[in-house]
Amino acid sequence: MTKTAEKKSNPRLTALIVTLKDASRVNEAKIWREIARRLDAPRKNYAEVNLSKIDRYAQEGETILVPGKVLGSGALTLPVKIAALDFSEAAVSKITGANGTCMTIEDLVRDNPTGSRVRILR
Repeated sequence: MTKTAEKKSNPRLTALIVTLKDASRVNEAKIWREIARRLDAPRKNYAEVNLSKIDRYAQEGETILVPGKVLGSGALTLPVKIAALDFSEAAVSKITGANGTCMTIEDLVRDNPTGSRVRILR
């Protein structure tokens, strides 16, 4: 465990960082090491992404990964899978309203251990 992960008070976050690093080693997937590095940083550096940005950069059916929180500002017109550390209530309702899927980063690592075809937005 890294020095920053040891200082984190959220046990879910500490476990997630360890899981990501393990998945990176086992599956030779550099994406998980990068996400672990971003989540190991101070919380003020976490991404906060609005749905309008996701709608602008995502393509239909794509998997989007936000190493932080997804916020509900803007509209989402595409059915996409979005994995994030956290979602606002407005974001969840708009994502499901667009036939999209909200998932945790842990779910994404379990469902896609190689991290292939995942776009990171920050």
